[in-house]
Amino acid sequence: MNRAAAAEPARSYKGWAGIKRAFGTPSAMTMLFLGLGSGLPFLLIASMTLSTRLRDVGLDLGSIGLISLASFFYLLKFLWAPLIDRYRFPLTAFLGRRRSWLLFSQLLVAASLFALALTRPELGVGALVAWVLVGSFAGATQDSVVDAYRIEVAPATAQAALAATYTLGYRFGLIIGGAGALYLAEFQGWQWAYIAMSALMLIPVVTTLACREPVEPEATVVRRIDFFGAFWQPFSSFFKNNGLALGIVLLLFVGFFKFPDQVIGVMAGPFYLDSGYSKADIATVSKLYGIWTGIAGAFLGGLAVAAFGFRKMLFVAAIGVALSNLAFLLMAQYPSQIWAFYAAITADNLFQGFAGVVLIAFMSSLTDRNFTATQFALLVSLANLPGKFAGGVSGFIVEATSYSAFFVLSALTVVPTLLLLAWLWQRIREPINEPGAGA
Repeated sequence: MNRAAAAEPARSYKGWAGIKRAFGTPSAMTMLFLGLGSGLPFLLIASMTLSTRLRDVGLDLGSIGLISLASFFYLLKFLWAPLIDRYRFPLTAFLGRRRSWLLFSQLLVAASLFALALTRPELGVGALVAWVLVGSFAGATQDSVVDAYRIEVAPATAQAALAATYTLGYRFGLIIGGAGALYLAEFQGWQWAYIAMSALMLIPVVTTLACREPVEPEATVVRRIDFFGAFWQPFSSFFKNNGLALGIVLLLFVGFFKFPDQVIGVMAGPFYLDSGYSKADIATVSKLYGIWTGIAGAFLGGLAVAAFGFRKMLFVAAIGVALSNLAFLLMAQYPSQIWAFYAAITADNLFQGFAGVVLIAFMSSLTDRNFTATQFALLVSLANLPGKFAGGVSGFIVEATSYSAFFVLSALTVVPTLLLLAWLWQRIREPINEPGAGA
């Protein structure tokens, strides 16, 4: 516990009264708005809104898949996370270690979205790719700092409330960056859609300026090691704690866990358009209804892990994510039918939300508390890396086969995950119910 947490009066966060107290803290509202800032740019820079825009202006599927690789900084944020842990950002250092990086990254996200509004991908994608690179670096940095801020600004007993409000804000950001941007694009065009999204980044910027800076811990392992040790020690610590063989298998398992879902992510927007749905349909079903379905799945995942532990729920989540891909066959067989769209999105987002919470809980149990920011960033990156690279060539696979064949193949990619889980089954440590555990 840091000094800021220790300085707070002893409070109980148990029971309904404790839940109300935790959710009523200023830090909970802060995390809501910081979560919105993290969620808002993701679809605009690294996922479906961008790919829908590119398809809407006539780009082929292969090009769309390759352009999606420009957002790879979201996968590599663990590389510079040690710098975020050790130093203040120079130009805004007066704000403190966490807020200095927050303000820098948020302003850079806003600038990249504004620049993307002015690009014309139908005339050439060079400028668009460059600004996607900038935006993904800024967005990934923002995510890392927000995770660190959440852990340091309040005691462990309040972390569940802060994580919940952050998740809710992140989902609101996804709704705005998904449904909101698509509605604006339908009626005002893509340029005004991206300009509006850039302006909305002022909300987390103001939040950063208004919120308090966490008090830095007096001494940590990270503070005692040298500059270069800050980069290698988090990784050596992971293998020291788990052993080489188990550590490698754990990293592989995390990397493949959500692969069936992520491999179809880039092609989702183009598939919806090619199936005869309008941008307004996509916004309503995928980015409004779908987001709330994902929130429901996340709550179910949290309850299930608490009730049954990691092992069984990791198996259920992996199978569910794979099978939910097959639900898109309904849309392929019944194009333009809105009921098929709702059915597919229900299955997909429900299991996305469920699997996401199960995986986050599992990854949290693997991190060393001395290197939480760096190790968690590494695990998050690994959880997205294989699917990201597969998404880069997914357009070519669809063009060589069909959407239906692509969805069947994506479901079959669950096999390596299940084989790794079988090997890990007796080696997975179930969570221990103790104060601050798994926060």
